[in-house]
Amino acid sequence: MIELESYLQGQWVRGSGRATTLVNPATEAPIATSCTEGIDFAAALEHARNTGGPALRAMNFAARAEMLRSLSRSIHSHRDELIGLAIENGGNTRSDAKFDIDGASLTLAAYADIATELAKEAPSGAVLVDGAGFQLARSPRLFGTHLYVPREGVAVHINAFNFPAWGLAEKAAVALCAGVPVVSKPASSTALVAHRLVKLFVEEKLVPEGALSFIAGSPGNLLDHLRGQDVLAFTGAGTTGAALRAGRAVREHSVRVNVEADSLNAAVLGPDVADDSEVMNLFLTDVVRDMTQKTGQKCTAIRRIYVPANKVATVLERLGERLGAIKVGDPSRDDVGMGPLATAQQLADVRAGITKLLTETSGGRIVLGSTNPIAGGDGGAGKGFFISPVLLHVASPKPDDAVHTHEVFGPVATVMPYASEGADHGAAAVVRWVAAGGGGLVSSVYSDDKSFVRAVVLGIAPYHGRVTIGSSKIATQAIPPGTVLAQLVHGGPGRAGGGEELGGRRGLSFYLQRVALQGDRALLELISGQREATS
Repeated sequence: MIELESYLQGQWVRGSGRATTLVNPATEAPIATSCTEGIDFAAALEHARNTGGPALRAMNFAARAEMLRSLSRSIHSHRDELIGLAIENGGNTRSDAKFDIDGASLTLAAYADIATELAKEAPSGAVLVDGAGFQLARSPRLFGTHLYVPREGVAVHINAFNFPAWGLAEKAAVALCAGVPVVSKPASSTALVAHRLVKLFVEEKLVPEGALSFIAGSPGNLLDHLRGQDVLAFTGAGTTGAALRAGRAVREHSVRVNVEADSLNAAVLGPDVADDSEVMNLFLTDVVRDMTQKTGQKCTAIRRIYVPANKVATVLERLGERLGAIKVGDPSRDDVGMGPLATAQQLADVRAGITKLLTETSGGRIVLGSTNPIAGGDGGAGKGFFISPVLLHVASPKPDDAVHTHEVFGPVATVMPYASEGADHGAAAVVRWVAAGGGGLVSSVYSDDKSFVRAVVLGIAPYHGRVTIGSSKIATQAIPPGTVLAQLVHGGPGRAGGGEELGGRRGLSFYLQRVALQGDRALLELISGQREATS
């Protein structure tokens, strides 16, 4: 059995206490252990600040671009090995594993391209100009401008269990591009892939010493040692995010915190969509994919499905047919379309969540699937954390129903009607229902009715970080709403955590300090790199 080590202060280290055991979620067989007790996290942070930080800040954007590109290439060259680990430790089908592994390499490559573009603006790599400067007085000599400079702390990244590769890479890509060292802590239960990634990066010497550290296990008192130049980015449960924000060091030193948390993402079918149209097919395909990809364990998965009342029966029937055809079982088998949940706790939480939706939602019923145990793996009777896709229907939802307040993090979604009569074809009603979710990462609208789409999109936009639109003109090339792209913002208000990641160069601002300068224009342009020094 593998013993996962942490990579801190330029070396691999092991804890000395009780270990956490990682298992294969399809068989429950132990596959690895990890432990961090006794590790000096204060010293690890200082090493990252004092060794990794200066090394990264000394690199210009062109050098950072090549570093990121080399990380992307490393992942791609070990793709099959990493996919195998994701199947074994994450319960991923091969398709799900590729989604995670390829997402990691593509995000790193995207930020390598961004760094290449930034190198044209700032060849030194130290300073970025934020917008145009402006004259401050009658004389054009007195000038003001804003600059972005790297913070001189460390970026602590705490990632969720569902995307061990992409979670590590998407946060690290932005921080390293900005010139800030990273301490990455994956969820312990599925840390095998993230551990192997860092092993590869270290063995191939792809980052400067101290620029990337890794914690395999509990972070212990790590967060107690954060300081004012540090940042903390977290992906996971909203309750944990709130606890991190309330930490003593975070409060006392005003540590920047970014949280990406729960999200009751919605899919809205427009009243104009014909039963056999390309848009209807796109809608059904996206819903089924989001319900079953990663066994529904995606922060961007569709949880609520809003359909015109006269189309509910058709949608339930067609979703039922597609979901019923998906085979649940051992994810290493080619004929399996959905694997197990990641952990025993996840299985218990999903079952309890379905019960909550049924008991605390007006008239909720299961249309397909159940909470009953199913035999899906080869680990013997009762082994594995398997559950079927579960499709629910609520005929007369109310704003305070559990379906609008509680996310079930698994292959579960609920179909609900809206009245599409009236001048706006139900757009205002849809906006009210979607907004009842309290803030989300992404919701999607499927329609060719331009006035309906405009009203819904602008109505739900304040409650989301991203909105996707499915129409007949892009139906054959649309990117699923559950796919997070490096170029677009990932995050959302309210329930979704109030954070924001990625978004191309926008993502760098979390790791940079914006400073206003005022003074002689020529001197400011010299400082910012817009003017070359003269003797």
